[in-house]
Amino acid sequence: MMHLRTLIFTSVMLPWILSSAAKNEYVEVWKPQNGIVNTQDYESDQEVTPKANEMPTCLLCVCLSGSVYCEEVFPEISTVPALPKETAYLYARFNKITKITNGDFSDMVTLRRIDLSGNLITEIEDGAFSKLINLEELSLAENRLTKLPMLPTNLVSFNANSNRLRPQGVKATAFKRLTKLAYLYLGNNELTAVPHLPESLHVVHLHDCSPVSVLQNNRIVTITDVTFCKGNSSHYIRTNMDEVRLDGNPIKLSRHPESFICLQSLPIGWYN
Repeated sequence: MMHLRTLIFTSVMLPWILSSAAKNEYVEVWKPQNGIVNTQDYESDQEVTPKANEMPTCLLCVCLSGSVYCEEVFPEISTVPALPKETAYLYARFNKITKITNGDFSDMVTLRRIDLSGNLITEIEDGAFSKLINLEELSLAENRLTKLPMLPTNLVSFNANSNRLRPQGVKATAFKRLTKLAYLYLGNNELTAVPHLPESLHVVHLHDCSPVSVLQNNRIVTITDVTFCKGNSSHYIRTNMDEVRLDGNPIKLSRHPESFICLQSLPIGWYN
């Protein structure tokens, strides 16, 4: 009988005693020493609404079948969110992202398209996109870039329209290694020269649906016989490039009659 009472006490009363002690200990921890409750201390320990960059990406954005949509989210994000491993397409337009670091996409080899248009990006670390071996489309339009980072070699489309790109920020060979590049948009910047254009490019035009290279509304004042053609060869024809558009620049095309001899058509647009 004594053993039965001991067992009942142990299994029923002991957990109740320990629970009460734990509650009392909890109360003692929070009990002010002077007996007066400080409302500021109390409020500071309440649950705080997390900032956008602290929230799980797929709660803040929409994640669907390898695509992540973080467009015009509230609150706006200021850094690239952590992406699911299988992400192939990222759309993070119209936010307040200011910088792209080397760690933002370091493990994202599945990415094929990144659209960061309409942000406040002023800096991109040089290796930020270097490991994206499958990236085909990259849009950085409508940001505040003054220079370009190293670009992945498999890009098919690159858009840097409406930035603040300057001559010292875009190397002459910036696109030379991009042997698959077909669409290149560099309009509305501060460039004074045309960078090397890979043979894969088709067009320099904003409105055509074929592969494009856009350079209008910059500060280009001169071109040479090798900008589009090969000055030492009268037999070279640039068969891929269908259209060129340089309007909105201070260049005088009449001063460069040999610069377009290899093209199938002269530059289109309005010129002085």
